[in-house]
Amino acid sequence: MTMVKKYERIDRQLVAKGSIIDYYHDIMKIPNGNTATWDFVNHKGAAAVVAVKPDGKVIMVRQYRNALERDTLEIPAGGLNADETMEQAAIRELKEETGFVAGEVSFLISIRTTVAFCNERIDIYLAKDLVPGKQHLDEDEYVEIEEYPIEELIQMIYEGKIQDSKTVCALMCYYHQYCR
Repeated sequence: MTMVKKYERIDRQLVAKGSIIDYYHDIMKIPNGNTATWDFVNHKGAAAVVAVKPDGKVIMVRQYRNALERDTLEIPAGGLNADETMEQAAIRELKEETGFVAGEVSFLISIRTTVAFCNERIDIYLAKDLVPGKQHLDEDEYVEIEEYPIEELIQMIYEGKIQDSKTVCALMCYYHQYCR
């Protein structure tokens, strides 16, 4: 049996506070006794939803992502508000981004997006029995709604056309649990 080597955080220093994340330097004591400075990004959490219409098509959103400097095709998702559960956030984001309200919501999977330096957790839900409505986008949000058969979305993942980690995980999980 291998012995687990211990790491110890000596200090955490706030470098920058943002609207979505806080960025820190962690001063760590590593197993050999030396110290190292590691980046740490604290994220408040997020929720996402695979919204499936009665005809089997999945509702997707296309939006500009500044970090990639291009539009991406994703499942609806967004950050957790204060005093809100992950499921409530998923339901809210679905309505805000697409206008759809789900009659049935169930937990699908929980992911950690970038474990090397960030604690972001995204809980992903499956939404069915959808009722269309009106989008309620934030002032700086421009979202186009698109619908695809799940098989086409899986093919887009393998072709590299969908690379967003929460979307890849969510669609693959949905496909393997419900469509095979």
